[in-house]
Amino acid sequence: MASDRPFFSDLYSAIIPLFLICNACFGQASEPIELSVWPDRAPSLEADAKLENVVESDERIGRRVTKVAKPMLTVYKPSKDKDTGAAVVICPGGGYHILALDLEGVEVAKWLNEIGITGIVLQYRVPKSEAAPKHLAPLQDVQRAMSLVREHAKEWEIDPQRIGLMGFSAGGHLTATAGTNFSKRSYELIDESDKTSCRPDFLMLIYPAYLTAEDSETALAPELSVNSETPATLLIHAGNDNVSATNSVAFYLALKRAKVPAELHIYPSGGHGYGLRPSEHAVSSWPDRAERFLKSISVLKPAE
Repeated sequence: MASDRPFFSDLYSAIIPLFLICNACFGQASEPIELSVWPDRAPSLEADAKLENVVESDERIGRRVTKVAKPMLTVYKPSKDKDTGAAVVICPGGGYHILALDLEGVEVAKWLNEIGITGIVLQYRVPKSEAAPKHLAPLQDVQRAMSLVREHAKEWEIDPQRIGLMGFSAGGHLTATAGTNFSKRSYELIDESDKTSCRPDFLMLIYPAYLTAEDSETALAPELSVNSETPATLLIHAGNDNVSATNSVAFYLALKRAKVPAELHIYPSGGHGYGLRPSEHAVSSWPDRAERFLKSISVLKPAE
């Protein structure tokens, strides 16, 4: 999560709480909706585990979740006059150890609201299990979350065919994993909700990690199976990221081989873990690229 920390980032950290208050007063249609991902305990969670999430404060990233035992969805709706009916489920990053809840979650949802999209922050299980692949429990959470959002589409005034998935860093890996493993559940079906499709309609991977195999910069990680059914994808990376941009390049090339619509933007500098925070680096303009991408795939209406 470490990144360059210019003056503008510090200034933004000071301004963002005021922005969120103003947005709540003038642009937010309603209070956020919270929903548990699982009706009881999440799959394979120990019977004696406490169903509580632990949230701490971090000077740079805001709130960070150090433990998720109760996966949650928090739904942020745009104002009625802006609402386009599209939605994005957001997977914050944190190396599968923590979740950067504000930096790569709530702040992102608020930005999506500004362009007319419902932003839905997912608190998936962390820290990673030592007894299973790092992404297994989070994949279960995100598959279930996508089905729940689609099931609640009418209630939340969402178009069930315009529900995307977005992730940062480790959350980008989770997004890619969910976007290439939607044909089979990673858990036993528990109710009618699990019969609803968990396929994202599009993907946005922002400085994704873990996309390549451990011993290669060109081969994808074994859990990623890109084919023609993989959703259209946007990838954003900085060239000087300590998480190599080859992660995004490898995924992009696999998408192109499968003839899946895809965009890859690698900026010269910017580091890692910048979220939406502005800086002197060109990578800070990535939200504009994302909006254009969403227009190009008809999630948002193209400008006249």
